[in-house]
Amino acid sequence: MTSNEIRQSFLDFFKSKEHRIVPSAPVVPHGDPTLLFTNAGMNQFKDVFLGIGNRDYVRAADTQKCIRVSGKHNDLEEVGVDTYHHTFFEMLGNWSFGDYYKIEAIDWAWELLTGVWKLPTERLHATVYRTDDESFELWKKYLPVERIHRFDEKDNFWEMGETGPCGPCSEIHFDRTPDLSGGPLVNAGVPEVIEIWNLVFIQYNRKANGELEPLSSTHVDTGMGFERITAVIQGKNSNYDTDVFMPLINKIVELSGKEYNGKLDDPDSISMRVIADHIRTLSFAIADGALPGNEGRSYVLRRILRRGCRFARNLGIKEPLMYKLLPTLIDTMGESFPELIKQRNIIEKVIKGEEESFLQTLERGLEKFEEITNKLKDENNNVIGGADAFLLYDSYGFPLDLTELLARENNFVVDINGFNQNMKEQKDRSRANRKIHLQEVELPVTDAKSNFVGYNNSSLESEILYVNENQVILAETPFYVESGGQVSDTGRLVIAAESYNVIDVRKSGNAIIHICDRDVEPAIGQIALAIVDNERRQHIKRNHSATHLMHEALRTVLGDHVQQAGSLVAPDYLRFDFNHFEKVSNEQLLEIERMVNQKVLENINVNIEVLPLEKARENSKIKMFFGDKYGDEVRVITMDPKYSMELCGGIHVSNTAEIGLFKIVSESSIAAGVRRIEAVTGKGVEEYIYSTLEKLDNTKSEINNLNSTISHLEKEIAKLKLKEASSHFEKYAENAKIVKDIRTIAVEVKIEDMQQLRDIAENFRNYLGNNAIALIAAVSDDKIQIACVVTDDLTAKYPAGKLVGLAAKLIGGGGGGKAHFATAGGKDVSKLNDLLNNFHDLVNNY
Repeated sequence: MTSNEIRQSFLDFFKSKEHRIVPSAPVVPHGDPTLLFTNAGMNQFKDVFLGIGNRDYVRAADTQKCIRVSGKHNDLEEVGVDTYHHTFFEMLGNWSFGDYYKIEAIDWAWELLTGVWKLPTERLHATVYRTDDESFELWKKYLPVERIHRFDEKDNFWEMGETGPCGPCSEIHFDRTPDLSGGPLVNAGVPEVIEIWNLVFIQYNRKANGELEPLSSTHVDTGMGFERITAVIQGKNSNYDTDVFMPLINKIVELSGKEYNGKLDDPDSISMRVIADHIRTLSFAIADGALPGNEGRSYVLRRILRRGCRFARNLGIKEPLMYKLLPTLIDTMGESFPELIKQRNIIEKVIKGEEESFLQTLERGLEKFEEITNKLKDENNNVIGGADAFLLYDSYGFPLDLTELLARENNFVVDINGFNQNMKEQKDRSRANRKIHLQEVELPVTDAKSNFVGYNNSSLESEILYVNENQVILAETPFYVESGGQVSDTGRLVIAAESYNVIDVRKSGNAIIHICDRDVEPAIGQIALAIVDNERRQHIKRNHSATHLMHEALRTVLGDHVQQAGSLVAPDYLRFDFNHFEKVSNEQLLEIERMVNQKVLENINVNIEVLPLEKARENSKIKMFFGDKYGDEVRVITMDPKYSMELCGGIHVSNTAEIGLFKIVSESSIAAGVRRIEAVTGKGVEEYIYSTLEKLDNTKSEINNLNSTISHLEKEIAKLKLKEASSHFEKYAENAKIVKDIRTIAVEVKIEDMQQLRDIAENFRNYLGNNAIALIAAVSDDKIQIACVVTDDLTAKYPAGKLVGLAAKLIGGGGGGKAHFATAGGKDVSKLNDLLNNFHDLVNNY
């Protein structure tokens, strides 16, 4: 069976058992901010197991894309070194939500493995939790007791967390030993006896005090490593030798010119396995909306990509390689996972761009690493200091695990604590530098608690709980405190007929501190009138709602990989930072603008709903962001359920029409892979238009001034050139020939245009005074231009117009003019010298 046939047969089997075949969740868990990546098949059903969600089916099966590169599920260092660990893998799974339980789960597992896939029964072992007698007895139906093994909590008891659903599990292992002697190796973590399927029986709830209580309904959650079962069915001892990986490895062999022998200790083979693994992780993560970057899951991807670059370097490849493997990956997995095909261009551009960027510093970084280790060798020291590891990270882009990898290969270790200390010191310096630009306000430590009630109020009366100099705490306040990118409100407090301007609002503990422009008379227990600057708030509302519309427009125009990386919502403009791998074109910016303005014109009511967080997670259309801290209840801001749904605690317009108009004013890069857009709405657009028109008027004025200056300078330059030419007049006159007692002169000059020739000729005529005829010639634009001048005393007998006409015939042209001055031109440049030499004869014969 091919790997594709194995995957399909699993799904077909459970479909025949009345399971709903559900699609894989994305590897980027957009609905679960607690996870970096989807790392198990059960992730998308977590709400069901927690009892806060449900489905319209009770049986399900799928193949789930998983990435494990952090936390307790971190297989990165084993990848490529052993035969069965991967950063990306598929998990085949079947689930029962309060329906079937242990009997069916074990019976169907045995039926699929031995009846459909024909695995040799003598090579199968089962494990059960030490007290799970029920599962032990069920397995006796299929296996002798010596191949049913009891283990404790570490191996055979599954828990979602410190509290919550949990239960015993039963694992199925495959014995690869030649003599079937693998019994003692079960759960030993060796490739000779490998776990292929884990059946989890969720029947308890772990309470906060550690006690287990039975659940009202029991569930089944199983997971089978697709790559492992493929290796077993195809008779391979290594997952990498199956048709899941070999097409990728063969392509790497083709591109590198190196041999793949499959041995575990062969450096080239290790490098190829690592690259084949890492391109899968990167491609699926990018297809599902993640991008390499400097924080969180984005940095995990950058680490993996740079690790892949380094292993490609081990193969002697010093140019981008990994992106060239994408077509092969699509050939093998695109049919099952069409998102690879749909996002092909984005995946390729991102990986290639990241490879090009890192390769610029990789060579210099490796040289620096060698310099560091050579010095340590001289000192008989095998510890790379934290400062050196941080230097490689900060200046050469080496993730810490890459430095650790290089260190291990060269028999060194890295001072991790020292590295972390250097990282902390840099962050502290960064925070200190930022604080220089912030107004330092010492906030009180108080038990006072303020309630924010400003979503629907911009003014109210409230009891004063605390006053200290210019800081006031109220029991309730309509003033919004800066959060989620939206700036704080400003306004006024009226206390005892005195009005105080509120210039800022801060939070300290559970208290909201109103900071006034002057000290406030102590008035604890009195009533204050709190008034938000409503006009300013309206501008903020417009910008905040427009930010949501723009976020969705960005994802529509640029791709689903776009994720918010920071924002600022101020009264005069909005700023939005997002992940993207290249400059947003003018055409794309215009399309984004039009899309937002279309939603403004559609007059959409903005719906705000408060939901339990877990309920919101059930809706995949609601945007929430990894790393953001959400409470048990969240506000969902909806502007057309088919367009924009987002978790947000900020203040918004009630209808998109209130935004008025939306205009992008700038787009720029602020970091590798992070772009920034600034935009204005409403009155801001009006001010932008006026400002632009004023700039245009100023530009026109500047252009007119510039043209005047240019004209003036051109005249000055012409004067200087004429002056330079005039310096030769005396020489020209001295070389005159006497024809019939008349001075005749024929010379060639250098010119830039015809006007310069005229000026030279006119000025030379004036210089000559009387009794002279001159021909001034020049080559311009591959043509001969000539001017003939005659002094006033000779014009009656020797008119310049006649003479220049005769001269022009000698060069294949024509011309004419007045008696004292005439011009002509000719095409035959080769005749210029003949003209100059024969002009005197021409005058003599006239």
